[in-house]
Amino acid sequence: MFPDVPVSQKPTEVRMGNGKGAPEYWAARVKPGRILFELDGVSDEVARQALSLGAAKLPVRTKVVVRLGSGAEALENVG
Repeated sequence: MFPDVPVSQKPTEVRMGNGKGAPEYWAARVKPGRILFELDGVSDEVARQALSLGAAKLPVRTKVVVRLGSGAEALENVG
């Protein structure tokens, strides 16, 4: 995932015309179902706690997905 979309805004109280405003920040398009983070080498409990703390800071609904061969649940909703 790479922020490759420039988001531009014109300053407030500027007249119409004179082209497009300068890029304010860069954004990334993330489609539903995309895996954002992967963890390896930690226990299942620590991984779930870390991912739930990180999910609280994101502005979208997330879920923790566990690989089927690992002996844990397949899906769990976080928030």
